[in-house]
Amino acid sequence: MLMPKKTKYRKVQKGRIRGLTKGCRNIAFGDYGLYAVEPGRITARQIEAVRVAVSRRLKKEGEYFLRMFPSKPVTKKPAETRMGKGKGNPEFWVCVAKRGRILLEIKGVEKDYAKKVLKSASYKLPIKTKFIDKNEKLSTIELLKGGSE
Repeated sequence: MLMPKKTKYRKVQKGRIRGLTKGCRNIAFGDYGLYAVEPGRITARQIEAVRVAVSRRLKKEGEYFLRMFPSKPVTKKPAETRMGKGKGNPEFWVCVAKRGRILLEIKGVEKDYAKKVLKSASYKLPIKTKFIDKNEKLSTIELLKGGSE
């Protein structure tokens, strides 16, 4: 499972996932990508499932680049525990994906095949995603509408 080696604080606040992503808006490493249409939290297990699905579909043809990393701990209190007594212990790690963030990139394959591979990866994610080409630029207006064509 993915998780940071070291963090400044053991527990962090929940926060909000509204608005557009600050970085990771453009394709940097590959030719095709998958971007988030809606905000959400992607767990380390889901990222691992995406990685396995993509690597199995690609085999040795192309190369993939994961642009998400679970850097935020999520805490949970034990079952049947009374209210109070502080915050629970960290249970799992998540990546906060805002709208417009490039989650995954692929290079070295044709467009049709890349679409199939990224579609199989999108089934593993808890948020709506869309396919994007390196030549296309994400407009802020399109992201605000929710990526509808």
